[in-house]
Amino acid sequence: MQITNFLPQASDYEGFRKNWRIDLISGITVGIVALPLAMAFGITTGAGAQSGLITAIFAGLIAAIFGGSRFQVSGPTGAMTVVLVPIVAKYGIAILAPVGLIAGILVLLSGLLRAGNLINKTPWPVMEGFTLGIAMVIGLQQIPIALDFKKAPGDKTVLVAFHTVKNAISAGLHWSAVFLVILTLAIKFSYPHLAKRLRIKFHIPASFIAIVISTLVAVIFNVKASTVGSLPRKIFNPINPNFHDAKYSVLAIAAIEIALLAAIESLLSARVADQMAKVHDPKLKYQPNRELFGQGLATMFASVLGGMPATGAIARTSVNVRSGAKTRLAAVFHAFFLILVVLVLSPVISHVPTAALGGVLIGTSYRIASPANLKELLKTTKLNIMTIAITSMSVLLIDLIWGIIIGSVFINIANLVQRKLQRQH
Repeated sequence: MQITNFLPQASDYEGFRKNWRIDLISGITVGIVALPLAMAFGITTGAGAQSGLITAIFAGLIAAIFGGSRFQVSGPTGAMTVVLVPIVAKYGIAILAPVGLIAGILVLLSGLLRAGNLINKTPWPVMEGFTLGIAMVIGLQQIPIALDFKKAPGDKTVLVAFHTVKNAISAGLHWSAVFLVILTLAIKFSYPHLAKRLRIKFHIPASFIAIVISTLVAVIFNVKASTVGSLPRKIFNPINPNFHDAKYSVLAIAAIEIALLAAIESLLSARVADQMAKVHDPKLKYQPNRELFGQGLATMFASVLGGMPATGAIARTSVNVRSGAKTRLAAVFHAFFLILVVLVLSPVISHVPTAALGGVLIGTSYRIASPANLKELLKTTKLNIMTIAITSMSVLLIDLIWGIIIGSVFINIANLVQRKLQRQH
């Protein structure tokens, strides 16, 4: 495959003259969704709100231009924080630049080596279990933020969450933070129904409304809770990757894990986007190898510019499709909208309570888990149910990559045993 196939092409923007207004509205809508999520994921990781915003801007822009999907919106994601939280907790924020650079190179090379089609070979029960496991981990990671209490030491999500709750109760719960979390969740889940009853035609994301109202309540009533704090009015914070402060084995293992996750989540998101948009023309379908190339570049640049590793974001990508996006310009507009927000609205953002951002992510984890989808999954075969359960628990108790490996090995061995028994009968 020629290198020119991985570079931006005129056909990427076919029809933009006709559809640029739709793409502009879609991009702004996605930007409004991405704003609280980017800050929340940055804070959860330990890198800070600015790092999350930088990631959303540069990863979103570079992946939109160089990636292989018309609809993909990239940035910091819950799945990536699941991997990054224990790494940052153990080695500090400084590791993000070198490990992100190496991971980005690995993802880029996987695209050049045409490894993109491997995602289609992952059994769907494993992917469902993977998604459910991620949802549980994201929810548990928000406990320190939701309680406005120092996170307990350790890198195992369940144990950290348990000890954090235990310590917070012993010290006395911060009820103001708990109130803001409950308020945020109440607004996030009730606003869509209210908007439908009031027949509000212009779509405003529920997460954005929840953050605005929770922030106003906190400011007006002087609710004592931690806030995002002052953000510099700059869109990048270049970091020189320092390879000398970390062991090469640590960098290698972390980079491989991040690269695998970035590849899997990005390709899954791009595939879901095409399904949602009902793309049937082979010429318009996402190009998996080019998508990996673009995501690799996005992670490389985002990491060294003060951000962190990124992936294609299923939640933001689905919003992009539902908003009517026609070309990759929508994702480009989303990045420029966030640039405008950082340069103009930083003083306003500084007043956002971190507990409200935690509430948004708890709500997001609930949406990802999708109880309605789980009910449907329980109607499938016992083998699929067991695979989903084993994969999700492996993700929760071990990590994401081992979850996929264990789930895949289990279902393949089970299928082999099943076929052998059927031959004997």
